[in-house]
This record gives sequence, C-alpha cells and structure tokens, in this order.
Amino acid sequence: VQAQVESGGGSVQAGGSLRLSCEASKYEFIRGCLAWFRQAPGKEREGLATIYTDSGATTYSDSVMGRFTISQDYAKRTVYLEMNKLKPEDTATYYCAAGRDDCYASLASADYPYWGRGTQVTVSS
Repeated sequence: VQAQVESGGGSVQAGGSLRLSCEASKYEFIRGCLAWFRQAPGKEREGLATIYTDSGATTYSDSVMGRFTISQDYAKRTVYLEMNKLKPEDTATYYCAAGRDDCYASLASADYPYWGRGTQVTVSS
C-alpha cells in the first residue's frame, strides 16, 4: 500500500491560514477513512479531523472545531485540511493517515494503519 503524501505545510503568522493536502492511493481512499493528526515536540499525537470518503461524513476534535475544515476531492483521491485563525499552539508536524476498518468517526491513531511522513506547520506570534 503506497503511503499518503502530504503537502502544504509552512510558516504563517498567528491569525493566518494554510491548506494541507493529502493524496492517497486508490486502496486507501475508496471505502475508507482519511484523517489528519498532529504532533508537537514533547506532546502526544492528536487526532484533528477525519472524513469517511464514501459518504463525506466528517468528525472534528474540540480543539479545531470551527477553525479547521476537512474536505475531499474524490476524483483526485485527495483530502484537504483548511486551517484558519491559526494560533502558535497549532505549531506541529501534521500527518495524514488512512484507515479501512473501525475508523468511521474515529480520531484514535490506532484505527489508522497507514501514515504519511508529515508536513511541518509553524505559527508565529
């Protein structure tokens, strides 16, 4: 199974926006879940948002609800994370993860066996 490829990370000032992209393989995308996680130095990995690709159903963590939006382009097998009103505490490495079973509405990393290499997001104050 080919790993997902994330892109779109970078540096931005507080209050700014970034859009992350994650291109998945056909196996991972169809009838599966794609999710975004992040991990800051010294902190545990945190699930942010997930989308069930067949229905488009989404789930968000409380920490990003209302600021981040997960969406998909089914034809491109690509999932996006639109991040608005960024804060310095959003600084982390952001990962795209794919799941096939037991992943619906889940933000638990254990439900996602396939991971990208991550992309860095840095928010300055």
